[in-house]
Order: sequence, then structure tokens, then C-alpha cells
Amino acid sequence: MKYTLLLTIAALALLQSCAGDSPSRGRAFNGAYEGEYLNRIAFPIGGMGAGMFCIEGSGAISHMSVRHKPEIFHEPCMFAAIHVKGVENGTKVLEGQSPEWKRFGLGGSGNGLGNTTWGLPRFRENTFQARFPFAEIALKDEELPVDVQMKAWSPFVPTDEDNSSLPVGAIEYTFHNTGKEPLEIIFSYMSRNFMFFDRKGVSTAKPMTNGFILSQTGTADEPHLQGDFAIYTDNPQTKVNYCLFRGGWFDPLTIAWNDFSAGIMRENEPVEFGTPGASLSVPLQLKPGEKKTLNLYMAWYVPFTDLRIGGDAQTEEDQPAATACCADPSSGCCTPAAGDGNYRPWYSSQFEDVQEVAAYWLKNYADLKTKSQTFTDAFYASTLPGEVMEAVAANLSIIKSPTVLRQFDGRLWGWEGCGDNWGCCHGSCTHVWNYAQAIPHLFPAMERSLRETEFMVSQNKAGHQTFRTNLPIRPVVHDFHSASDGQLGGIMKAYREWRISGDTEWLKTLYPSVKQSLDYCIGVWDPRETGALEEPHHNTYDIEFWGPDGMCTSFYTGALQAIVLMGKALGEDVNRYETLLARSKDYMENRLYDGEYFIQDIRWKDLNAPDPTKAQSFHTQYTPEAVAILEKEGPKYQYGTGCLSDGVLGSWISLVCGMPEVLDREKVTSHLVSVHKYNLKKDLRDHANPQRPTFAMGDDGGLLLCSWPKDGKLQLPFVYSDEVWTGIEYQVASHLMFEGQVEKGLEIVRACRERYDGRIRNPFNEYECGSWYARAMSSYGMIEGLTGVRYDAVDGILYIDSRIGNNFTSFLSTDTGFGTVGLKNGKPTLDVKYGTINVKKCLVSNEEMTL
Repeated sequence: MKYTLLLTIAALALLQSCAGDSPSRGRAFNGAYEGEYLNRIAFPIGGMGAGMFCIEGSGAISHMSVRHKPEIFHEPCMFAAIHVKGVENGTKVLEGQSPEWKRFGLGGSGNGLGNTTWGLPRFRENTFQARFPFAEIALKDEELPVDVQMKAWSPFVPTDEDNSSLPVGAIEYTFHNTGKEPLEIIFSYMSRNFMFFDRKGVSTAKPMTNGFILSQTGTADEPHLQGDFAIYTDNPQTKVNYCLFRGGWFDPLTIAWNDFSAGIMRENEPVEFGTPGASLSVPLQLKPGEKKTLNLYMAWYVPFTDLRIGGDAQTEEDQPAATACCADPSSGCCTPAAGDGNYRPWYSSQFEDVQEVAAYWLKNYADLKTKSQTFTDAFYASTLPGEVMEAVAANLSIIKSPTVLRQFDGRLWGWEGCGDNWGCCHGSCTHVWNYAQAIPHLFPAMERSLRETEFMVSQNKAGHQTFRTNLPIRPVVHDFHSASDGQLGGIMKAYREWRISGDTEWLKTLYPSVKQSLDYCIGVWDPRETGALEEPHHNTYDIEFWGPDGMCTSFYTGALQAIVLMGKALGEDVNRYETLLARSKDYMENRLYDGEYFIQDIRWKDLNAPDPTKAQSFHTQYTPEAVAILEKEGPKYQYGTGCLSDGVLGSWISLVCGMPEVLDREKVTSHLVSVHKYNLKKDLRDHANPQRPTFAMGDDGGLLLCSWPKDGKLQLPFVYSDEVWTGIEYQVASHLMFEGQVEKGLEIVRACRERYDGRIRNPFNEYECGSWYARAMSSYGMIEGLTGVRYDAVDGILYIDSRIGNNFTSFLSTDTGFGTVGLKNGKPTLDVKYGTINVKKCLVSNEEMTL
């Protein structure tokens, strides 16, 4: 009865949320953006690991990042315009009004910010609707008898990683004659040659059918300068100007605008060098009430880079123990870097030049749009709460951002996030990417490549695994700690990848390295085999915890469960691990649980590790003042009796990896409810954060990483303790949902998404240590948290365990296809929209039912 009442309350809360209730600041979740909510929108367009540009809330292009690095403030002088013949003020940029924040405060704004498009006439009103991977912009202006719909997109087809990794984008412009007279209009697109930088090589605009290619040549010493960006249409009436007016000051833009305003479709021939840019124009005729669509295609090609990150393995001890992948050349596991030894993008192994990319894009456009739209329709058919759908979809944009790279042989590699002009924190960092749940389901082969790299390239013969992988991917120097949460999390994720793929042969290949990894963890962090991580252990807060703690020991518990499940399936002896699993569970529940939540037992004098002042650590300095704190409280940067939002994170990782809850559910739930109670703040104006405040501050709400409701806050707690991270907000929300605490989880999501509503922060860029931060893909875990939907390809079982009632529709992506799944009056439904999903059995709350 208690469970039924809880489920009913949760279902009512869900219905209320789905009804479109607006947040406190006035915009409906998952709805359109308009007015002040357009302010900071920048929606990524591009391929996985291929670079991106962004469509802003106004329709402008910015964040042009196609050279394999982020360029957050790169807004090229490029724009579309319309000229309506015979209409006063009939020439306008095809964008809404530029946001007010661009007027002053940017670098150079005191000098007027010339060579931008911001001073040109544009449409008075617009709205923005995101339906990932599509951005839809509606433009209106009372001075023009034409309404315009823009649709910007790039391919995104779950399970088809190759077509989702193309260096392409498109904007469809649909023109609607709203007047009573026929109209003659001219569509134009102009761009300065933004590919030319450093004043090296040659700047040209090369010809192509119905368009132009902005180009810079490389040099013998700097081949990475080579880059091409194609802009073209499929309209045979397209007129191309391959060389804008060459002159000083603002001459090129001035003459181009003069031409557009006069309805002149200028055609200049290409020049050998020195072109400032190019333009194209297309004439259109519209009858009253008629609509016509013009497709503008973009493709780019930057085949070389100067990226080479990480030191090369120098000793025999640094070499990977795994040889199975190297014995199979087709695996690509040990493929050396192509060319000069620097990173090269995957697409450069598939296409010879930008012309090939452009031709492929044009030929396959309709098919890829249909497939991408199939995904969009299936994803947005969901009846889950608007705030959840918005959060999940917004963070899929990370996959299109420069956070993600895909190297020449097809393997995935990631930054943690994007600095303004550089990748921030390299190496597919295991303790950050632990949280990310989107790619394992949408592109499982890509996620498996991360496991293969971790266990077969970045792990040495002792089982030590570096948490940062070199780029290009190759053996690393093992000269720093392993990350306890990262390495143990990888063991759980190996189990997840096996269950998602159904490939037991893959698991057999990986298992010896997985076992070796766990044995290393036991020997270094639990040498006395107590079932807890007692020795100092590095973790995602960039410090070491000294003594057992709930967060990292819960990872240990989960990894032990994973090795037992994998080992038994392969017929391996797992007796030792079963014994340790029982000890770890007991330690967590009886020695690290304070009756309300899980804590840390700070220890440093009875361990094998050296004195903290002599131990290896990143940016931890023991000055005389710090030594005084050490003697009084213990090592710096611990959490002790605090209520840590990540305090039972390993338990959540276990669930999203498809394993049972191994810890006492009531104690886990109590911890999560405590996190909600103590760490969720509706307003942060009275909260002191001496660390990095802009993630959430002032009148923002948010979930603190840690609090000390029972006193005992250390003088120097772990270094990020007073901050708010969206990736942790979502994992806590998802975990609360798993445990039936749906409304509490939704409260956290609302607080987060209200911060990212477009007024101050970009709704499609949740940042932490950099923009498009990978940890925020924990949001995908909320789908399973609410619905319990999971497909196990090993056994062919579809699981549904709803926390939101007996009527819902949700999205499901597997290794072989995707579609919608749900319950209708308690009966399971599955509608495969793409590929196949071979369901042999369906279990609804552990009861077998027929689909």
C-alpha cells in the first residue's frame, strides 16, 4: 500500500509537470524561446568529433570551431539576407535582433566592434525552438510581406556513428508570401574568409557547383593551416561572387550590402589569392500565399592538426599488458597515428577533400534528414516531464561540440570540456566520463572504443590505469595516481557495454585486463582487504581522499559486483571477489553510514601511504599553515562528516550499468533524501563560495556538492565543495527517481534548467571546467531513472520498471536500433522506428508480459 501511494503521488507530479507548467521565471520547459530567453542561445551544428558552429537564438552563426579546437568567441562575418523587390526597407539580414549583450563588454567593444554584421537591418521578431538535432527559427517583420522559417541541423542517427560524424551542417530557409501580390525576392549569403588566419598560406575562394569554398593553404612547416569550408545550394539559378570587393576599412561588407540592397547578383571570377570572402545569390518568385524552401549546405575539411598530447611511454613498465587487440590488426587498437604523428580526424580517412564531403552531403541529404527526423520524432514522442526532456536533449549537444574528437582510425576521444580556445582537461578523463550516459546507448560502438582504450592502451602490466589518455591514442607514461572512481567505474562500464552489445566474445577479450585492473585497485587502495578504500585515493575532485568514504567505496562495491557477474558468466573463479563484495557491502552499511547518510572516515596515521606532506598530489601544498591544519584535522581537502551529493555515486553507476542495487536500498534512499534536504538551495545569495562561483550564484538555485548539516565542516574541505555542477545534479536526480523519489528529483532538475534558460546562460552549453562539459550527459540517466526501461542484448530482455505510473511513452536506443517504449494501461508497448531490437522476453516490474 505504501509503495502504491508513493507511485500515485509521483504519477500526479509527473502529469502536472507534463501539463506545461512554467517555471518560476516564466518559460515552459521544453518549449519555444522568445524575448529575453533568446539572449544566450548557441545551438551546436556539426558531427561527432568533426567540429561545429552554433546557431544563436537570433539565427546568427557563432562559435565557429572547425579546426579541431574550441573557438568559443569566434563569430565570423557571415550572414544570409533577403531582398524583396519594390518594398521599402525590403533588404534585411535573415536573423532576429542582435542581443543587447553584444553592444558593450566584449573585447574591442570600446572601439565599436567593426567588421561584424550587427549593424545591418534585420527582422524585428523571432522565436527559437529546439528539437534536437534540429533548431527551428521563425522570423517576422511587419515591414515585409514575407515570413521566414529557418531549420538548422546536422545528421544525428543513433547506432550510425559514421553518418553522425560528418563535418557538415545545413540551414533550410522557407519563405512564405503573406501578402496579396506576387513577390520577387533575392536570397543572398555572404562570408568573409574566416578560414584564413595567422596570415600564412594563401587565402582563396575556390569554385564549386552552386557555391564557393573558403580556403587557406597549409605550408610545408605548418600543414595544419590547411582548411576548406564550402557554402553552396542545390539551386541551378545560383549566382556566385568568388571575390568580394578588395579594399581597406569596411569596404568588402559595405559593397556587398550595397549590392544586396540594390538587388544586384554580382558574379566575380575567382582570384588566385587575397580574396576577402565570397557570396552567392538565388532569385525566387513567390505567388500570394506560396511557400518555397531553399537549402543552404555547409561542409568543411581540415585534415591535419598540430595536436599531440601526452608523453610517450618510455619504459617497459609503461607498456600495456594487453596484446589481444594488437594481435588483431582489424581492431585498430594499436594503430599508430597517421601522417606526422599528430591527431587527424576520422573524416579525413573517409574523404579526400571538401569536394568529396560536399558531394556526399548533397547526395545523401534527404536520406540523412529522414533518419535524423525519425530519431527526433521518436525522442520527442516521450511523455516524460518537460524539464527532463529539455535537460537530456540539451546535453546531447555535447556530442556535437569540440569536447568530442574522433581520431583517424575511428576511435573516440574526449576532453572534459571546452576552454575558450583550447580543450579543457584532456584524455577522455575516466572520472568525468563516468557520469556520461548518452553515448553508451546512442552510439555503443563508440563507447566500447573508450573501454578498449582504457584497458588495452592506458593500462600497464601492473594494472595501473591512467585516467587521461594520450592523443593520438597510444601508450602513456604512468607517473601519477590512478583515479579510484575512474578505474573502478570502468569495470562497471565494461559490464554495461557487454549487456548493451550482447557481444560475449568482446567481453572475453577484455576480461583479463578488467580483472588485472581490479586486482591493482585492491592491492593499492584496500591492501588489507577490508572491503573499503582505506589508502589515499585520487578522485574526480582532483585530490585524494584519505581513509574510507562512501563515494569511492561505493564504486569499489559496484566494481566487485560487476567482476562477479562477468566472471561467473565466463566460468571464471570469483570466490575472492565475492568475499570482498560481502565485506564492502557490510563496511558501507555499518561503518560509513551515520544513520542518515554516508560519510568519510578520515584516516592518515595508520596507513601504508607516506605522510600527506610527502605524498604525491596535484596542486596540494603543505605550507606551515597547512601543516597546522593537518595536525588538528587531518589532510587537506576531505569531507569527513559532510553530506556529499556524490556520497553514494557508485550505487547509481551500478544501476545505470544494468546491475542490481547491491547496497541496502533504504539507506541509499535516506542518503539521497538527505542530499535533497541539505544540499538543494532555492537561492544562493547567502551561500559563501570562495571557489568558482559562476556555475550558480546570487538568486540562482542549485544543488551544492556538499554541506555539513551536523557541523564538522573542515577549514579546507575538498576544493570544489561549495560549487554546483550540473552533472552531479542530474545523477542525484536520476538516482532519486530510481528510488521512487520522483518529485524530489524533478525539483533538482528544475533548479538546474532555470539557470540555463537562455537569459544569462546558454541552454545548450552546461559548463563546469569548460563549456559543453561531458559530466552533464549524466542527464540521460534520468530516462531509465523514471521508467526503468533497459534492453539487455545478452539475454534479449526488455525491462520496464516504472516510477511514473502505468501510462507513459519513452525513448529507447540499443546497439541495433531505436524506437519508443512504454506502458499503456500497464501493458508494455514497443515501436521500433529504426533498425531492429530483438526482444525475446519483456519484464514489467519483474513480471513477464507479452508485447
